[in-house]
Amino acid sequence: MLAARQRLAYPRVMARIDLVLFDCDGVLVDSELISMRCLVDALGRVGHQIDAESAQARFLGVSTASMCAMLEEERGEPLPDSFLDDLRRSLFNAFAAELVPVDGITRLIDRLAVTRCVASSSTPERIRHSLRVTGLIGRLEPHIFSATMVARGKPAPDLFLHAARSMGVAPENCLVIEDSVAGVTAARTAGMIAIGFTGGSHLTHAVHGPALTEAGAAFVCPSSGVLELRLAQLGVIGPRSGRAAG
Repeated sequence: MLAARQRLAYPRVMARIDLVLFDCDGVLVDSELISMRCLVDALGRVGHQIDAESAQARFLGVSTASMCAMLEEERGEPLPDSFLDDLRRSLFNAFAAELVPVDGITRLIDRLAVTRCVASSSTPERIRHSLRVTGLIGRLEPHIFSATMVARGKPAPDLFLHAARSMGVAPENCLVIEDSVAGVTAARTAGMIAIGFTGGSHLTHAVHGPALTEAGAAFVCPSSGVLELRLAQLGVIGPRSGRAAG
């Protein structure tokens, strides 16, 4: 195991890992293609035209507040008051009908031998809705943290630092699993280990993996199976399921 740890991208991996922080969208739940479709449709209804590929490139891993600020600056005017309610309604309906957990992630969570939490750019309501409809909520509550709880969302480190502080774990003993450059950047700025994940249906490993590596990910894993193997190398996967969070 020592040799495996020494092959990681930076020496802080040698630290003991006491907390795994999961991003939600694209890591726990396979939501990003659904989300981008709903976002493009909602923006179209207020006269702002953008395609799904461009929306993903700009907004993947970014908080709703930051996304709206970017759009309003681009438009030169505020988004209509109804925009967020309309987007929320369409997202929640689509998630209820279509959302599934990322393949293999349930088994991985059940095998974790350390405390885990969720740290997501989404709102608490959306995070819980996503975890509820995919059957993951019981594995992760009550340790759910949202960018709405801090002043700055990803790529700022505020959310991860807030989650670690709330869980009573030093940043150097935290490992973050992220699918976005913004998320990996936030984790590294927070002084945490970052593992990139490209197992969601919205990403292609060969295309998106290098960007996550460039942002500072120690590894980039193309599937939950590979991620599970990496976590086993780091000593945070147990031999049997079901250690409770916290």
